[in-house]
Amino acid sequence: MTYSQALDYIHSNFWQGSKPGLSRTEELLGKLGNPQESLSFIHVAGTNGKGSFCAMLSSVLQAAGYRVGLYTSPYILDFTERMRVDGRNIARGELAEITEYIRPFAEAMSDRPTEFELITAVAMEYFKRRKCDIVVLECGMGGRLDSTNVIRTALLSVITGVSLDHTAFLGNTVREIAAEKAGIIKPRVPCLFCGEDAQALAVIQSRAENVGAPLFTVKRDGIALRQISLDGARFDAMGYADLFLPLLGVYQPQNALRVLTAIGILKTLGVAISETAVREGLGRVRWRARYEKLSHAPLILFDGGHNPEGVKAAVESTRAYFGEEKLSLVVGMMADKDHRNMVGQLSRIAQRAFCAAPENPRALPASALAEEFTACGVEAVACSSVSDAVFGAVEQGKAVLCVGSLYMYAEVIDALKSKGIYPLSQET
Repeated sequence: MTYSQALDYIHSNFWQGSKPGLSRTEELLGKLGNPQESLSFIHVAGTNGKGSFCAMLSSVLQAAGYRVGLYTSPYILDFTERMRVDGRNIARGELAEITEYIRPFAEAMSDRPTEFELITAVAMEYFKRRKCDIVVLECGMGGRLDSTNVIRTALLSVITGVSLDHTAFLGNTVREIAAEKAGIIKPRVPCLFCGEDAQALAVIQSRAENVGAPLFTVKRDGIALRQISLDGARFDAMGYADLFLPLLGVYQPQNALRVLTAIGILKTLGVAISETAVREGLGRVRWRARYEKLSHAPLILFDGGHNPEGVKAAVESTRAYFGEEKLSLVVGMMADKDHRNMVGQLSRIAQRAFCAAPENPRALPASALAEEFTACGVEAVACSSVSDAVFGAVEQGKAVLCVGSLYMYAEVIDALKSKGIYPLSQET
């Protein structure tokens, strides 16, 4: 099986959609000899901030000398980003080999696994073969019935925060969604809740008490910013002075505070993490598409905020970096998101909006998106493609913020490459 054949096979299971439940993943992993049972996990759920949290924590653990697996979704540029060991994507050949190994087991099942369930099985087998010391395991959606929740135990469960998203699957209220996220809390396994919503905290606290899991929260005043700019942030937190974080976005130091809180818990469990590892790990972390600077001149930024909470964070970051200056926006959104809310927020920072439909069947038409910006008093242009939107925004001569959907990222990068405006970072 080649890499392209492996991807074709994995994606061929997409037709099954999202089918809640753990039975298929459990059956498939059982046929593989339960590779997950030989691994130690830090399990991470939450509406926003999961990816950045996982990237920072895995970077610190790697700097501390552990062999670290990282499982995240969705991928940004290349499918192999979804599973990494020590910061390196799975090799295409190894992905193909493991997929070929798993295929007959999957096809022998009367109820075949979904795409995400199959990917999760590939990742577990990969991490076992690579003898990972710790796997930072990000939930795909929800928690209780997410296929990653087949793990029986963990070193630490983390819920980064809870807000309304994926309501068709998880529930229509914060309490309902919190109950789904809280499903990852394991008996007697410490849990860290990083959010601020009191209703969500009550639900999570109840679950933790029911299973005897110690519950920790983040001290909001535990951080002091020294400097924040488009080069990164310097701050003091949790007894560490003058830490540097290269990730942009005013929310990232708070994400780092969450990671430092998690590190404190892990150290009490016997996980050795030195101050040097903390500094090195945070200082060299990379994470695409979260208020990422793609180009200096012209100045082009990308933020994958795709729900109201994420867009709010992008707007706050823009205000912090640019004050009252308004930017040219490149915007694409999915029709099943709360796009009216997000457009209303983005209108506060937009001089002009260049709207496009990302290459995704769920995308909101560019004309409909432009009409929403116009209704908010922002001049808007409906563009035929993401690349046309990027070029239109660049011609305005102002800083450009691309925002609204992670699905735009690859198209934005391709557009910049076609004009010789290369992204600052090409790490994979």
